[in-house]
Amino acid sequence: MQYRPHRSAALAALVALVAAPLAAQQAEPLPEDEAPGASDPAMVAAEAALANAPVFDGHNDVPIQLRARFDNQINDFDFADTSDTGETHAAGRAMHTDLARLERGRVGAQYWSVYVPASLDEPEAVQMTIEQIDVTKRLIDRYPQALQFATTADEVETAMAEGRVASLLGMEGGHSIGSSLAVLRQMYALGARYMTLTHGRNTPWADSATDDPEHGGLTEFGRDVVREMNRIGMLVDLSHVSEEAMHDALDVARAPVIFSHSGVRAVNGHARNVPDSVLERLPGNGGIVMVVALPGFLNEERRHWYALREAEQARLASLHQGQPSMVEAAMAEWDAANPEPATTIAHMADHIDHIREKIGVEYIGIGADFDGMPTGPVGFEDVGGYPALFAELARRGYSEVEMEMIASRNALRVLREAEQYAGQVMGSDPIETLLPSED
Repeated sequence: MQYRPHRSAALAALVALVAAPLAAQQAEPLPEDEAPGASDPAMVAAEAALANAPVFDGHNDVPIQLRARFDNQINDFDFADTSDTGETHAAGRAMHTDLARLERGRVGAQYWSVYVPASLDEPEAVQMTIEQIDVTKRLIDRYPQALQFATTADEVETAMAEGRVASLLGMEGGHSIGSSLAVLRQMYALGARYMTLTHGRNTPWADSATDDPEHGGLTEFGRDVVREMNRIGMLVDLSHVSEEAMHDALDVARAPVIFSHSGVRAVNGHARNVPDSVLERLPGNGGIVMVVALPGFLNEERRHWYALREAEQARLASLHQGQPSMVEAAMAEWDAANPEPATTIAHMADHIDHIREKIGVEYIGIGADFDGMPTGPVGFEDVGGYPALFAELARRGYSEVEMEMIASRNALRVLREAEQYAGQVMGSDPIETLLPSED
C-alpha cells in the first residue's frame, strides 16, 4: 500500500494552518521596541513568521562535538552558554550552539545528528552510534525546561507549544546499522527518526556522493533498507548519497524523503548538492530539501577557490618534499594573495529561490549543519542567525505564509506523512534478510 496525500491540496492546507499557529502558547515575540531589527520591515516580518512557526532544523552536530571536545563527559558541561568553548577545539573554534542562541534564533525543533565517522568498521560504528544516542539523550534530560525529547510530529508541536526545543535524533550514515535491518529497527526503537543512507564513503549497499561509484546507486539490500525505513516510519535522508542512489531511493520510497542538509547543484555544483533531475521528482514523493548553510556548498566562487587552493597545496608538497615549513610559508603567501571569497546569507537564499522556482515552496526546509562545519555564512555564523536568513527571504518577496512553511510547517508535514504511511502498513511483516556468511 502506498500513502499518497492529495498534492494539489497540499499548499492550500498549509496556508490554512496559519489560522491555527503551531504553538498557541508559544513565547510571545519581543515588544516591538525591544525586538532586534524592529525598524526593519523585513526583520519584523521574519520575526512574525518565526513566532508562528519556529525553525525546525534538519541537522546539527552538537553530539559529535560533545565526543570530540569532552569525551562525552557532560555532567559539568554548560549548554546554556558555549561561547567560551574555543579552548576545547584545536583551531580555537567555539561551538555554534547553546540554549541562549537557540532561543535567539527562534529554533523550535532540532534533529540532533548522532554522527559517527564512516571510516569505522561496522560493528564499531554501531556501538559508537548507540553511545552518541546516549549522550544526546543525557544532554536533553539535563535541560528539561529548555529541551524535550521527541519522536513524533505531535510531540514536536507539543514541545513547541510549551516553549521547549523539540529534540529528535537523526543517524548520519548507513554504516551505523552494520548492514542489518534488525539493528535499523532497534535504532528506531531507541528514538532515531531519520537515517542518512551514506556519509562520505560508500556503504556495502549504497554509493556516496563523494566516493567512487561501487554499486551504481543502491543494491537490492539498499532498496530493502529504504522499504523497511518506510515501513517503520523512519525518514530516508538522501543528503550525502550519489545521484544514482537518490533516484533508486525515490523509485522504491512510499513515504516522503528528506535531504537533511543539502544545497542545490544548479546553484553550486558540489556533488553533495541535489541535482535538478532529482529535485523535479520531489513533488511526486512529497519530500523536502532542508537547505544547508555550509559555505562550500552554497557559494560557487568559493568552491572553485577551494579547489585551486587544494591544487596549490599539492603542487607545493610535491616541489618541497620533506620540507613542511617551506610548504607552510608558501601557502601563507598564496592565502594572502588569494583571500577566500565571502559567503553570505544571500548565497543561501539563492538555493532556496531555486527550489521555490523549480518545484514550489512546499518542498523547502532548513538544515544548517551547525557544529558540523567551521562556520556558517557571514551574518549566519551560529544558531542565533535564523531570523537574519528569514529577513533576507522577506526582502526577496517571500510572504509570511511561505516563510512559516520553510521554517517548520513543511518539515512537520513530512514527518507526519511518514508516520501516516507507517500506520497504514503497521500489520505488514518486517523485511527479513539472510545474515552475512561468517566464512
